[in-house]
Amino acid sequence: MSVALKELVETKATLALQRDEVTKETILWGMGETHLAVFAERLKNRYGVSVKMERPLIPYKETIQKVAEGNYKHKKQTGGRGQYGEVYLRVEPLPRGKGFEFVDEVKGGVIPGQFIPAVEKGVLEALEKGVLAGYPVTDVRVAVYFGSSHPVDSSELAFKIAAAKAFEIAAQNASPVLLEPVMHLVVWTPSEFTGDIMSSLNGKRARILGMAPEGGLDRIEAEAPLAEVQSYALELKSLTQGRATFQMEFQGYQPVTSPKLAEELLKREKRGES
Repeated sequence: MSVALKELVETKATLALQRDEVTKETILWGMGETHLAVFAERLKNRYGVSVKMERPLIPYKETIQKVAEGNYKHKKQTGGRGQYGEVYLRVEPLPRGKGFEFVDEVKGGVIPGQFIPAVEKGVLEALEKGVLAGYPVTDVRVAVYFGSSHPVDSSELAFKIAAAKAFEIAAQNASPVLLEPVMHLVVWTPSEFTGDIMSSLNGKRARILGMAPEGGLDRIEAEAPLAEVQSYALELKSLTQGRATFQMEFQGYQPVTSPKLAEELLKREKRGES
């Protein structure tokens, strides 16, 4: 299937294929559901490959909103050589889109230098599953500034476990918040449909950026959460009798603005759903 998908996509400029690192899904981009259905049929006829296409999951993320600290001591004795590692971390939010930064502020060798990479690895593993709803954490700076070690029992594993736990504690104290992907949307429509489109966008938690005439049409520019506009092609066609066109591209991540959606995502995590 991978070979067939790659070959067909390479011959069609209107198709794109990518893997979403958050949801772990293979995403096929096209010009609408009809376009993708034709592609799936071609895939079956030419390569004998049948695919089941579903609407992609929304790649939500998490971040923090304030500075906080956390520490954890991992200490375990099992009869032989034990495990020991203690880590103190400070977390602080970064501007949206900056990702992750790790800072070593340890002084005096309280955590031996050879274990600092294990601390960072433990933090990175903790980032993959956030403290709110299990989504990846982004836009955060993490500094390790203190800790303790044992001359015999300290190990990379002990410090990795301690760092992961310390990050979880710090993140819980840093006002964690859910993030959702937001799309930049431009619609060109005959003026008689402008009101309906603006009303529809307002109902999708969209932020209208502007509206102006362009080439005999009205050009509407807006930002809207991906969760609200996944099926926008079909809705726009219905609203305008197929006379409007639009372009949509990823804008960035912003905090979830719908309390109802945030509550549902938190409940979904408690139920163990994906």
